Amino acid sequence: MNQITRLGAADMPLTTDPARSYTLPARFYRDPAILEAEREAIFFRSWWQVAHVCRLAEPGAYVTARIHDQHVLVMRGTDGALRAFYNVCQHRGHRLLDGEGRAPVIRCPYHAWVYGTDGALRQARNSQNVEGFDLAAFGLRPVAVETCAGFVFVNLDPTAVQLVAQAGGLEGEIRRIVPDLDAMVFARRDTYTLAANWKTVVDNFLECYHCAPAHKDFVDLVDMGSYRTIVHGIYSSQVADRPRTTTSSAYTFRPGAVDFGYAGWFLWPNLTIWAFPGDPCVATLQIIPDGPERTIEHMDWYCLPPCASPQIEKAMRYMKDVLQPEDIRLCENVQEGLRSRGYDQGRFMVDRARSEISEHAVHHFQRMVLDALER
Repeated sequence: MNQITRLGAADMPLTTDPARSYTLPARFYRDPAILEAEREAIFFRSWWQVAHVCRLAEPGAYVTARIHDQHVLVMRGTDGALRAFYNVCQHRGHRLLDGEGRAPVIRCPYHAWVYGTDGALRQARNSQNVEGFDLAAFGLRPVAVETCAGFVFVNLDPTAVQLVAQAGGLEGEIRRIVPDLDAMVFARRDTYTLAANWKTVVDNFLECYHCAPAHKDFVDLVDMGSYRTIVHGIYSSQVADRPRTTTSSAYTFRPGAVDFGYAGWFLWPNLTIWAFPGDPCVATLQIIPDGPERTIEHMDWYCLPPCASPQIEKAMRYMKDVLQPEDIRLCENVQEGLRSRGYDQGRFMVDRARSEISEHAVHHFQRMVLDALER
């Protein structure tokens, strides 16, 4: 890695002790060279969420995903197995599938090469007249695939450690709050575009130091005295044991089967998972770099059929119309400040009690970024 991807002698230290640490320098949030290094060191070596298993329930069902410039497809085979492949034809490189759907085979739209749901090449037009052509030599290139807490993940690194080994407690935590996760179905997607670096967005999610000044409806909904953030390996959890009220300014609800105030999880490197009190539902917010100072967010909602109850609709509207716009403004203002000649590094606000306003999870994330870039 070149020097810009490391802390230099002039930088204040991002120490392993969050209570004594400074933040990442501002250049880590602006420079194209940093994003290029992150692409290889982080995104091509980490687990990337592609869908809930409900979208891949039937044989032939498929979804596609893009990880920077790499296209991937995930498909349920006719034998019931879940497989992932690079989404590229082995003939001349055309993309095979777009979006999501269901198909008995994978047919390239360019020259009509046909692959089975197991990735094996079944037909190549005129190949019988090509000397020495071996169908078995041109199967699709596999990608590691795994499920966790009802969600499907892929990893471009063939030597990657299994997700369950890196985030072993995550599934149990989510299922304790959302026990009906496997029965849920896709409800809707909301997409947001931010003029901010992806790490600015993750930093913002990982602390509630800003909640009281910036999210009055959220702190009206959640009992902040029971709100705690705990870091665990490659993920962290933010859970409030109880709601402050069922008739908050955010939305009203009746207590659900699991009585809690709020739950949020961050899974390295760019996925957040949300659960709100009331009727069972879960949302994922994937934070996708789209340039050094631009991010795309996809928020997908899942709930029990029929989707969605009036209370869940209220929660969705609160997220889309209130909480997300508040956070987008915060992140975009921070990104502007990161360009200022009057700012380079800050100091984490981490208290001994790791209280509801402590920033230790932000430190945990930024250390993971730095460690990945320095490997």
